[in-house]
Amino acid sequence: MKKSSKDGLKHVKRVLCLVPPLLLGAFFYLQLQTLGLFTPIFLCAGQSAAVGDYVDRLRASATFLPLKDTREGAETWFISSLDDTSEPEGEAKNLVFPSAASAGRLLCMSAPSRRDGTVNAYALAWRDALPDGAALRPGLTFVSETSYDHSNLWHGISALIPFASWHERSGCRARPARWALFHHGEVRLRMSPWLTSLAEATTGVDMAVETFNASFDPVCFEEAVVFRRNMAGLTRERLLAAFDFMRCKARTQCGVDLPTNSSAVRVTILFRTGARAFKDEAAVTRVFQKECARVAGCALTTARSDNLTFCEQVRMMSGTDVLISAHGAQMMNLVLMDRNSSIMEFYPKGWRERAGGGQFVYRWGADRAGMRHEGSWWDPDGETCPNSPDILSCYKNRQIGHDEAYFALWAARVFADAKERKAAAGKASTRRRDEEATCQCS
Repeated sequence: MKKSSKDGLKHVKRVLCLVPPLLLGAFFYLQLQTLGLFTPIFLCAGQSAAVGDYVDRLRASATFLPLKDTREGAETWFISSLDDTSEPEGEAKNLVFPSAASAGRLLCMSAPSRRDGTVNAYALAWRDALPDGAALRPGLTFVSETSYDHSNLWHGISALIPFASWHERSGCRARPARWALFHHGEVRLRMSPWLTSLAEATTGVDMAVETFNASFDPVCFEEAVVFRRNMAGLTRERLLAAFDFMRCKARTQCGVDLPTNSSAVRVTILFRTGARAFKDEAAVTRVFQKECARVAGCALTTARSDNLTFCEQVRMMSGTDVLISAHGAQMMNLVLMDRNSSIMEFYPKGWRERAGGGQFVYRWGADRAGMRHEGSWWDPDGETCPNSPDILSCYKNRQIGHDEAYFALWAARVFADAKERKAAAGKASTRRRDEEATCQCS
């Protein structure tokens, strides 16, 4: 009995010795659990299921809406659920994704149609919860929506300018990995070759255009900037700066050396072939050559843009102070001349009466680019088209005559003014061109 009592006492002592460590362990466990340090260990499986369910809910919440919103009747809109802003200050109105306005969400598009913008759709989605079947496009995407045409040089450059300004304002760091082009919400696959070359020179990268899918599988862009109103909101200062920037980048890419004789007046007659060509190119050349010879240091060149490469056009226009040409796409080369250069424009008979406001696009373009549009000449001679409801069937593509006396007086004034301006500008003009040659980014 004595031995049994002693053994029991020993067991009690051992148990009592273990109580303090057990209590201490329980205390620390409760403290750590209160701090949540054991939660990832014990609740990992449950939390994974909860997170997965949460992501699925976010994925399902991405609602696709028509790119082309027709609720306003005749007026159409693009990504109508969001308001665009002129940010940074002075830029054209734009949308940026992801941003605070999109609550950090990416822009996703399902765009199978090239004919109906209401079939194409957009949605906003978080990067970790993209819609089912969505492909993520890395890098920055330039998204351009226009009511006009990316292939037409006049309309296309109106769509390009906002991106050039925004790119320059970003310090040239925002180089697009791709472009997404739309017309009334319909997918477009290309710009004109001339505009493509200008865009590539401006951004410093080749232009890749998003083709989307024939199916409805969405594409989500890691980053995107959207311009849907062309130049709306762009200040005059930023507009001129954007043209200066594009001109400078084109010259740099093409390795154009600027002439050192700042007082010389350089005249270029840019002829057309076929529609709206001069009937007697030799006679037109003689008139302007004669007047150029009366101005000290004046030199005249004739050319056709349709047999020149983009860089050859850049080189030619960089050495042009006065551009003489018939109304047409080749006149868009005016943006490659120095600021304050001059343009003289010519039209066939019938345009003045029948062509409407569209005939003045290069007058507007000259003003936007900081050039001087010196007036226009409308050929007064030729047969009328009394039964034609518009210019397309008869007037639009007629050839153009000439008026030697009028052309001579007109040229004498324009050439003399150009000479006077260049002489007055002198070193200041040379200094400005040297500054432009660095293609500074803000």
